[in-house]
Amino acid sequence: AATTASNLGFEVRQASRLQVRTKAEARKIEQSGEKGAGLILRPPVVTVMGHVDHGKTKTLDAIRSTNHVAEEAGAITQHIGAYQVTYADQKITFLDTPGHEAFSSMRAHGANITDIVVLVVAADDGVMPQTLEAASHAKAAGVPVVVAINKMDKATANPDHVKQQLAEIGLVVEDWGGDVVAVPISAKAKTGITELLENILVVAEMLELKADPNQLATGVVVEAEMDKSKGPVATVLIQNGTLKVGDIIVVGSVSGHVRAMQNDIGKRLKKAEPSTPVEILGLSGVPQVGDRLVAVASEQQAQALIEKHHAEQATARAISLTNAYEQISAGKIKELNIVLKTDVQGSIEPIRGSLEKVSTDKVKVHIIHAGTGNINESDVNLAIASNGLVIGFNVKPEGGAAKLASEKGVDMRNYDIIYSIIDDVTKATQGLLEPVLVEVVEGRAELRAIFSAGKGRKVAGVYVTEGKVTRNSTVRVLRAGKKLLEGGKISSLKRFKDDVREVAAGYECGLGIVDYDDFATGDIIEFYGIVKQ
Repeated sequence: AATTASNLGFEVRQASRLQVRTKAEARKIEQSGEKGAGLILRPPVVTVMGHVDHGKTKTLDAIRSTNHVAEEAGAITQHIGAYQVTYADQKITFLDTPGHEAFSSMRAHGANITDIVVLVVAADDGVMPQTLEAASHAKAAGVPVVVAINKMDKATANPDHVKQQLAEIGLVVEDWGGDVVAVPISAKAKTGITELLENILVVAEMLELKADPNQLATGVVVEAEMDKSKGPVATVLIQNGTLKVGDIIVVGSVSGHVRAMQNDIGKRLKKAEPSTPVEILGLSGVPQVGDRLVAVASEQQAQALIEKHHAEQATARAISLTNAYEQISAGKIKELNIVLKTDVQGSIEPIRGSLEKVSTDKVKVHIIHAGTGNINESDVNLAIASNGLVIGFNVKPEGGAAKLASEKGVDMRNYDIIYSIIDDVTKATQGLLEPVLVEVVEGRAELRAIFSAGKGRKVAGVYVTEGKVTRNSTVRVLRAGKKLLEGGKISSLKRFKDDVREVAAGYECGLGIVDYDDFATGDIIEFYGIVKQ
């Protein structure tokens, strides 16, 4: 099992229950801001993950429909991104979000909100690529896993084969002498659901999850949108303290007063305690998923927190092979986390083995996930959340992955020679790697109108669809996928009649390009810069 796990890029380690408890306690103290005063047990927060079609959504639906208490009959279920159930007089909070994509996206924003991961694996299909990805995300976050072996109602169900496959990726179930709880279920037939909830509570009891309800609230945004009638709406999971109607809150770069709160069955609430998911109204704008909510005592504190948030964003610096030595020397990192993607399974082990040998007494080279296929958004989010980088061998990044990596400054490198990978990582850990110039796409716009600017010159009226346009951006013009201009410079940028320095997505502007006016409606204009990596 250890050899196979190694081939798949996993490090097999028997984590004791005590080790899991220690990690949870560290998270608990960090969340509470206290060293023990006022702490009480809180409900566990659970994320359900698994391969597509293995039954994540049906499992969540089965849990929800089985456990809503009778007195709530007739209540209208609200999809707010999270919900609570009650089993054996104890509450459990489930994040009703799309699997490890949302999990990694929240972690990429610095929000470690999940206490337990339920990994759904189909009994007739077994461990698949997205199962591996989900396991890697849970492992990188240090979160214990409970396996739900689903589709046990099928004649082709083979749970023993699933357990063997799980052992091969480092998840050894209790039946096989390990620490991972595995529960056979059928989401379709709604069997095994109570046993699953019972085991979640057993794991939660060992984690000793605590919070202090007597403090001002802190939490994390699970979902957010602009509602036409309500204004900015955000679903927030309260992690510590108690949120009350009327509280002054800061969420990322926006603030406001809690005007109203409701839970997942539409019930209006006056307060929300730790591990409670609530939909709130009263923010000045729409926050991002993963943004941290903090309740404060005054408007002055709110403004100070927003300024601090902006300052931290401005100084945030992602790890790259070029700056790795600098960050190692400064003691900022002790592990160089790498997401490795290759074209074939056989390439993983020689690359992984060679990279781990590059480790020095100052930094350990750590492969946090290894898999086959093109680099996807999940890979990039894992790198963001783990302050790591992405290395591809004979593969390409998918469109969304390339865009996300560019936006978040993730170092994503592609190679076709194994020696080059090892050489670059070795040089990076020794401060010998020369920076390379890479293109960073800053924004895109669609040309919607053409105006005369006098003396035969033309100006493009464009709508910025992504990112932003700045005066010093370099310009590329595309028509029906064909490149018409490369390396153009902006001569003028206006909003109405005013010259501006930048224009964000969702706004229109007038754009002039030096020595170019071959405009046509429908043209796509890309704005980019060249940076050292």
